[in-house]
Amino acid sequence: MAPRTKTQQPPAPHAADSHDLIRVHGARENNLKDVSIELPKRRLTVFTGVSGSGKSSLVFATIAAESQRLINETYPAFVQGFMPTQARPDVDVLDGLTTAIIVDQQRMGSDPRSTVGTATDANAMLRILFSRLGKPHIGPPGAFAFNVPSVTASGAITVERGNKKAVKATFSRTGGMCPRCEGRGTVSDIDLTQLYDDSKSIAEGAFTIPGWKSDSWWTVRIYAESGFLDPNKPIAKFTKREMQDFLYKEPTKVKVEGSTLTFEGLIPKIQKSFLSKDREAMQPHIREFVDRAVTFATCPECEGTRLTEGARSSKIKKISIADACSMEIRDLAEWVRGLDEPSVAPLLEALQQTLDSFVEIGLGYLALDRPSGTLSGGEAQRVKMIRHLGSSLTDVTYVFDEPTIGLHPHDIQRMNDLLLRLRDKGNTVLVVEHKPEAIAIADHVVDLGPGAGTAGGTVCFEGTLEGLRASDTVTGRHLDDRAVLKDEVRKPAGALEIRGATAHNLQGVDVDIPLGVLTVITGVAGSGKSSLVHGSIPAGENVISVDQSPIKGSRRSNPATYTGLLEPIRKAFAKANGVKPALFSANSEGACPTCNGAGVIFTDLGMMASVSSPCEDCEGKRFQASVLDYHLGGRDISEVLAMSVTEAEEFFGSSGEAPLPAAHKILDRLADVGLGYLSLGQPLTTLSGGERQRLKLATHMADKGGVYVLDEPTTGLHLVDVEQLLGLLDRLVDSGKSVIVIEHHQAVMAHADWIIDLGPGAGHDGGKIVFEGTPADLVAARSTLTGEHLAEYVGE
Repeated sequence: MAPRTKTQQPPAPHAADSHDLIRVHGARENNLKDVSIELPKRRLTVFTGVSGSGKSSLVFATIAAESQRLINETYPAFVQGFMPTQARPDVDVLDGLTTAIIVDQQRMGSDPRSTVGTATDANAMLRILFSRLGKPHIGPPGAFAFNVPSVTASGAITVERGNKKAVKATFSRTGGMCPRCEGRGTVSDIDLTQLYDDSKSIAEGAFTIPGWKSDSWWTVRIYAESGFLDPNKPIAKFTKREMQDFLYKEPTKVKVEGSTLTFEGLIPKIQKSFLSKDREAMQPHIREFVDRAVTFATCPECEGTRLTEGARSSKIKKISIADACSMEIRDLAEWVRGLDEPSVAPLLEALQQTLDSFVEIGLGYLALDRPSGTLSGGEAQRVKMIRHLGSSLTDVTYVFDEPTIGLHPHDIQRMNDLLLRLRDKGNTVLVVEHKPEAIAIADHVVDLGPGAGTAGGTVCFEGTLEGLRASDTVTGRHLDDRAVLKDEVRKPAGALEIRGATAHNLQGVDVDIPLGVLTVITGVAGSGKSSLVHGSIPAGENVISVDQSPIKGSRRSNPATYTGLLEPIRKAFAKANGVKPALFSANSEGACPTCNGAGVIFTDLGMMASVSSPCEDCEGKRFQASVLDYHLGGRDISEVLAMSVTEAEEFFGSSGEAPLPAAHKILDRLADVGLGYLSLGQPLTTLSGGERQRLKLATHMADKGGVYVLDEPTTGLHLVDVEQLLGLLDRLVDSGKSVIVIEHHQAVMAHADWIIDLGPGAGHDGGKIVFEGTPADLVAARSTLTGEHLAEYVGE
């Protein structure tokens, strides 16, 4: 074999190897101010900055959005017509992009049929497994699916082939959906005594349903003239037939005064008009009625498993699919590992990999039948990560939005390892993050700011972690800040007693939550914190709960409409000008007729992204020109909505141009939670996660209640914002309120008057109180995982 000759000179670099940067030039999305930046590929870049400084606008609305748009454009026009369309971000140049996979904080759907198993494909694989190995064999995978009803049909079908001829056919499909609860696991029972007074007739106003008056179209005209029942007879005296029609009649067309209307039984009518809506989105009096009239109970036929008897009878090694889905995932993984069936080996391997990913990411305590709507923000985000962990893809850009949300300091190290593993496979990892422990693993740091909203949107620093520490940016100055333990804690003024709590994984917990102080409930993810607080504290007039559920709002909603601030402002404008308040709403009579009060015109281009352009008639102000002639304190309504909270506070203050105490009160609360920079008319869709959480808190601060329950209020907050939040919590407690906070942030723990620590582990390893006392006692004892991490944090 001839010897290989060595070349003296190294080969010239290949042209393909020069594309090692993502270049962004002139980004102006939301509050970004012509941002230009170069990000290294195949590295872990962390984006920091105060809440609202433009991190999400740069990472999600610019880089990730453009990557997804370009990938969508590679599909045929026919396919693009079925996909969500995205407009090109407002940026001059975006170069060097790779395929982006986004793992965001959006909560998973709250559809009652969506579970952890259906969201991660684990259920799909289990169904195939049981359809192949289950004894007795009951049918294909659909026979084990609680979303598939059983169907049978027979009749004649016409086959149009050559000579048309009718053919008799029968069709049947075996589904796994429990027919009683329709795959929901619970049945709703409506208390008829809350719907009507049966001693009265319909004409006398028997209905006690909100909005159903005796003189309304529905209650009199349709019921009276339908011919199915006598409106002048007391409901208690209805015949069996009349009662059946009154309560359960299928939708039927009836003639009323020459018009064709639909008559429908009371129960289906209530289910459609009240029970199909999200409870949180209901008005308070409607929610109160639903809570009073409707009770939810476990389905007696399927015992809450959602499945038919047939699906539950088919078993593998004495385990049915219902048993498998109710196991903790780490136990299920062990069970699957014990199955040795060469005929389904690839399926077992894929299922094993998915279940092991759950355990590895710290979600082994969940069960596959857990409804996805009950997951916390952090859990939902980690469930979305499952499908990417074992992926063989490389040179992909993974984009994470605060992956440490909902994680105990003990779990953050595990999350860091996963992010580094994704990077080491040759991927670009972009992370928006506030926690110093997560910023510490960055190869490259980008700090946006210097402030929030209009005061942000510029790159203050980019470089290494050491460089950030030495820089004079807000993040650099606060990176090593540590809250200190209080010298003296407040004394409780009573206690909220919880006895024998067994919700989810709680093991008969007895605890007294002190009142009149700041109490922090902590513990590793899955230890039972939310179950203890939301499942055991009786929700009454006195308890105000601010959870992590997203705030509802379209691009027409803004801080002024969401907080109720617009109402006193509209009335003040109307009074000052002697006109109707409706004129000063862009969603009502005052709306610009050209854009219907949206401020922009949307042009639909079929499968291409629709184009939005400012309305030429109102110049984006959203109001009719005539409305802008009316002034209050020298400003028109569009100028007032363009003000920031701080400006408006001065404008409506006692010494301002337009003193308005009702508006000033709401503005004070917004400034209290650190949202002074927000403009009153900014669409809710442009707010960051941290801003939405604080907007919700500001709204609830108006509620009259003595006990505030906050679920991870530090979500999306920068270190400097956390200091402001602690000040707000102190003010709430000092004003006589009791504040209970579910939290993992050590700064909040150190600032507490009392700590209740759950654990020691997650799932069935948790659910017990492992410590209760002052933060100083917890640090001194170091008896729990929380104690160790808190001691390390405060430097004890």
